Amino acid sequence: MKEQPGREASRPVFSFLPRSTRRWLGSQAKFLAFFLPAAILLIVLVLYPIVATLSLSFITPSGVGLNNYQSVLGSHDTFNSACLEQGPPCGTLVNNLLWTLLHLPLTLFLGLFLAILLQNVRGASIIKSLIFLGMVTPLIVIGVVLRFILEAPIGIVPAFFGFLGIPSLDVSWITSPTTLLFGLIMGTVWSWTGFSMIVYSAGLTTIPKDYFEAARVDGASEWRIFRKITWPLLRPVTLVIVTMTILWELKLFDIVIGATNAAGGVGGAADVLALQMYRYFLTINYNNAAVVATLLTIFTLIVAVVLFRKLLSIPQRKRRKRPASSKAHADDALRGRKTREAPDAPEGGA
Repeated sequence: MKEQPGREASRPVFSFLPRSTRRWLGSQAKFLAFFLPAAILLIVLVLYPIVATLSLSFITPSGVGLNNYQSVLGSHDTFNSACLEQGPPCGTLVNNLLWTLLHLPLTLFLGLFLAILLQNVRGASIIKSLIFLGMVTPLIVIGVVLRFILEAPIGIVPAFFGFLGIPSLDVSWITSPTTLLFGLIMGTVWSWTGFSMIVYSAGLTTIPKDYFEAARVDGASEWRIFRKITWPLLRPVTLVIVTMTILWELKLFDIVIGATNAAGGVGGAADVLALQMYRYFLTINYNNAAVVATLLTIFTLIVAVVLFRKLLSIPQRKRRKRPASSKAHADDALRGRKTREAPDAPEGGA
């Protein structure tokens, strides 16, 4: 029997694969049609740049090694050991660390305070919207605004301290290495507090009001209610806020360059890792830029893994040991209070 012309062209595209594999591909055709485009984008836009950046950080003119890491980590731009004696600049690593240590607790507890304060206030949604404006304002705009706020003689901050009679702070904070970084940190507290306030407000709505009512009936003070009920039950929300805030602080760039310049201000007093990477890129030093990008990725992964593990372990701890502030404890306290207040039963009897 003669082979019909064109029969060879009608063979399956994956004819080189085993029959069982071709059947599996046919059964999963719809799934693959949705999965493959996303997988291709993930490989091209995420995985390949990560691998390319990591490999570029190890490539040197003489071959492959850690010379780029030694060059970046040993640079005064990254860490200036003389900062302990002479003051700023301290380097990008220290500046990012200071930003986290100061900015994180301020925005965290200020947002929690505002969320609790505005919980039962009439017109709270309008006030929250005004506070949240800092979150939706472009960061480069916030940087420019901070420049005018901190710069003397037009800035509000120097004028305020001059009015209080503090000459050491009645200076142009933008051109003073000792005040520049702290001025920017305090300025960004306003822009990020709205985020923690909104998330905490959402978290407060998930706590049943029965807990608070039972605790108040039992005579608990507001501080004890906060310490034993509100704060423990807001722990998952707190971990989310801490994670998002630290990740935001690690990739700071817009605010610093908007308020100062590409060098991070006078002497690099407000220089950060992302800005250092940007300068390496401008000078076509792609290897050192890849080193800084790799360091930022490592720091980000460490923070994300540690905090998400803590977040995932919370339900397991709750199953092992119920907190003292649970609803059962509050109900027991309420029943005990009612028992104490009930009148004695009349004695029976002949």
